[in-house]
Amino acid sequence: QMQLVENGGGSVQTGGSLKLSCAVTGRTTCTDRLGWYRQAPGKEREFVAALPGFWCSGATVYADSVRDRFTISRANAENILYLQMTIRKPADTAIYYCNIGGTSGDWGRGTQVTVYS
Repeated sequence: QMQLVENGGGSVQTGGSLKLSCAVTGRTTCTDRLGWYRQAPGKEREFVAALPGFWCSGATVYADSVRDRFTISRANAENILYLQMTIRKPADTAIYYCNIGGTSGDWGRGTQVTVYS
């Protein structure tokens, strides 16, 4: 059974940075892309970034709203997914979710990121 546990959320000032992590337990394959989504207050969950599964090759993709500010990465040997964020907008305030396998796949419980100016 897949288990995803996020860490690293918190309060951050505009202009600051924050790094989220997601520890993944369970067997993954190269068809299981690793990703981050977020849900802002009063809005639907939206895609943030994704890359190929652990030890797998392929493209990394970002939402337009975070490209050049966020970096998704992974630690293959530790089964950990990361999201390095440079915060420039209060609109980055959201619950951030770790995901494997897209919207029909597995989800973590989320970690809150709150941006203040």
